[in-house]
Amino acid sequence: MIQQRNAVNYLNPYIPGKPISEVKREFGLDKVIKLASNENPLGCSPKATEAITKWASNMAIYPDGNCTELRNALAEKLDLKPSQLLFGSGTDQILELIAQTFVNPGDNTISAHPSFSRYETVTRIMDGELITVPLDKDYRLDLESFLSHINEKTRIVWICNPNNPTGTIITSQELDYFLEKVPKNILVVLDEAYYEYARGGDYPESLSLLDKYNNIIILRTFSKIYGLAGLRVGYAISNEDIIGYINRVRGPFNVNAGAQLAAVAALEDQDFLAKSLENNNKGKQYLYKAFDEMGLDYIPTYTNFIMVNVKTNSKQLFVDLLKKGVIIRSGDIFGMDDWIRLTIGTPEENEIFIQALKEVLK
Repeated sequence: MIQQRNAVNYLNPYIPGKPISEVKREFGLDKVIKLASNENPLGCSPKATEAITKWASNMAIYPDGNCTELRNALAEKLDLKPSQLLFGSGTDQILELIAQTFVNPGDNTISAHPSFSRYETVTRIMDGELITVPLDKDYRLDLESFLSHINEKTRIVWICNPNNPTGTIITSQELDYFLEKVPKNILVVLDEAYYEYARGGDYPESLSLLDKYNNIIILRTFSKIYGLAGLRVGYAISNEDIIGYINRVRGPFNVNAGAQLAAVAALEDQDFLAKSLENNNKGKQYLYKAFDEMGLDYIPTYTNFIMVNVKTNSKQLFVDLLKKGVIIRSGDIFGMDDWIRLTIGTPEENEIFIQALKEVLK
């Protein structure tokens, strides 16, 4: 019998949200809305669609392994050197590359709980240990507790900001204090997948920290507000030395050519981003009001999703909503058994969800 590595015994496969087509077949439904995966309900920029359509006849040609056009466009937009950027097939792949580059067997990394599950997976794959720190009473990252858990084997601290699944943030002041206290030989990964939804106010503008701290990596993505989740384009920002080390691990052609072109086009369409943000803000207020009227507690969010306490078993509620043609995430997978996480949809989708939720809670 083929023997797997010991680390594999401690891994759980990722459980994706149910696809619309499967729910339609299973329950005999004509219409299903998906509010489970934090996708942009408005789709993507028409410019991105046009770019990938034009590229379709060139699928036989390998992509640019350097992502040159995208690299230059993003570097100009962010006022960075192109060599400070690294691209991957979503930030999921970049998390893997970071762990492969910096985690040795027996090392540990630190993350909040609940938070993004891939931090644990990429650590364990490298025979490392993930130390988890509970969120505070307001469902926020407890940075003081993070500091107390750092030891001589710690290599990476994962900061999901805003945090998934709770949608809460750490502020500029909190982050700066934390970075001052973290030993400079420990890498701090700032996972900002929802940056465009959260920016402003007390949310950190982390690019300004790059000159001050040599031990940070910032992660962002085209999967969320840009609406390119199906193409898988994420990127890392850091100093040239750190990016250089990760590039030694990165395989060639890891971002497909169509995705690169669509991302360049999406960057140029700021009108689409503005519409997406407006839709999200209006949807957030509509859902807050509905939850208040229903007497349901929720966590105010800086993202395009909301955690709400439905005061009942979330696994059963998940099934009940499926039968109504609404796909959400049950909170049990995050250790929050009475909670659900839903993506903020279009006005029509939000109304359908609230009506279905009222019916199943009766």
